[in-house]
Amino acid sequence: MEIEIESREDLKSILPFLPLLLRSSTLFWPSQVVETLKSMAAGPDHSGVNSGEALFHSISNIRNSLSLPNQRLASSSQHGYVLFFDKLMSETESTQWFREVIPALGNLLLQFPSLLEAHYRNTDQLASKGSGKPKTGLRLLASQVAGTVYLSQELIGALLACAFFCLFPVIDRRVQNLPTINFDYLFARICSSIPVGFVSFERKVLPLNNCAGYFCCPKANFWINSTIPLCQFRVKDSGLIEDQTFGALEVDFANEYLGGGALHSGCVQEEIRFMINPELITGMLFLPAMADNEAIEIVGAERFSNYTGYAFNFCFAGNHEDKREIDSLGRHKTFITAIDALCSPGMRQYRLEFLLREVNKAFCGFFDQSKYDHYKSQFLESGEDVTDHTDTSRNNLPVHESISDARENYFGRSLTPECLDHKDDIGIATGNWGCGAFGGDPQVKSIIQWLAASQALRPFVMYYTIGTRPLHHLEKVSEWILAHKWTVGDLWSMLVEYCSQISNGQTHVGFFDWLLPASSKTNLCCLS
Repeated sequence: MEIEIESREDLKSILPFLPLLLRSSTLFWPSQVVETLKSMAAGPDHSGVNSGEALFHSISNIRNSLSLPNQRLASSSQHGYVLFFDKLMSETESTQWFREVIPALGNLLLQFPSLLEAHYRNTDQLASKGSGKPKTGLRLLASQVAGTVYLSQELIGALLACAFFCLFPVIDRRVQNLPTINFDYLFARICSSIPVGFVSFERKVLPLNNCAGYFCCPKANFWINSTIPLCQFRVKDSGLIEDQTFGALEVDFANEYLGGGALHSGCVQEEIRFMINPELITGMLFLPAMADNEAIEIVGAERFSNYTGYAFNFCFAGNHEDKREIDSLGRHKTFITAIDALCSPGMRQYRLEFLLREVNKAFCGFFDQSKYDHYKSQFLESGEDVTDHTDTSRNNLPVHESISDARENYFGRSLTPECLDHKDDIGIATGNWGCGAFGGDPQVKSIIQWLAASQALRPFVMYYTIGTRPLHHLEKVSEWILAHKWTVGDLWSMLVEYCSQISNGQTHVGFFDWLLPASSKTNLCCLS
């Protein structure tokens, strides 16, 4: 049964952060906004919006009609519109923007209320098809509340248009730990035709306390006693995560605030990803900062741009045609998990509590809670409680099933009819997470991610080193470890011992040199 829109809890949670009004079961723009948008949609000859200066004044008029003038834009925003459209952009491109793109945006914004109402109606229809269906309506996915938001690309386009025109209210966003969403002085190109696919945004949580049907945030004994085998580990010295062709879950080296500096001054891994897959920006509207036991997974974001360089050398390199397959829910088969590492950890990164924080953060990003029941049945002794992380025997594999069979069976089944249908056998594509600007130890971080991916039953890790010198022998080290058939518990114990020694000043070498016996290190040196 369809819920009256004014009674919807999902809409109530997000409405304070939207520019629309709600009355008599209808979402709408104020009449002054409608007139401005209609004029804009009619083209520059009708609206007079034919320059950066005129665009800024039109945006200001819309904001005034929404009673937003007291929520000031960035001080340089007016200059930014003028600089970008009237000076930096060529006359041909600028003309195209004001004759084609701006009218299209105006028309899309006129449709925004009806698109949002249709979104909630479709959500009700999905829920009515059977009990146990997860909620997928647009709502505030608050911290510690696991859930998924499932949006059409057309609705995402309208939300991004709101961000482009800086129409989202900013009051109370900081109270909810929400990142900024309005573009202010940032502009992005949009496609001339509206895509017809969908994108899902999921907040993933490893509950801190026992919670029926959910895998809890592991304690140290969980990792020490794990008998899960290490998955395959493949090293790429060149190439980029987003270009992988192995159908892997791609790691976003995230800020705790999703998107990081994407709408400000940042231009490293996460910000670049948000520029080439701009639909990701939509998640900044309703996803507050991540806690230590949380991650965010986004499926279906289309890629629109190519690029060269990094940070100060970053440069747009042309349009990108996203040819990735579409799943049964209309999403591109692009899987992205956002996990935030410790920032500037220094020596504390070697302390057990922070090792545990990092491996659990990665595990949260890599593990699929919808597979909980199967994970429990395949890898825990019959009748054991997986939420009791002090039980040192709970990870033992059933004696009747081989390790390879268990891993294959885990990935080979669809467990719950209501879960959004992932490709079940995808591995992890990652790299120097938490290193670089965040200052983490790349050798330790690579091992942490391997442990987390293996425990999450991923079939492989594809690791992009981008030529990082401390990881020069990563492939040979991983081969040596795999040859010895170590389990997650074996490798974790060695990592903990190393970190204890480096914290106490008992060793000053890197983990790889510390781990390998002298004969193996000699062989590695010969290969240098």
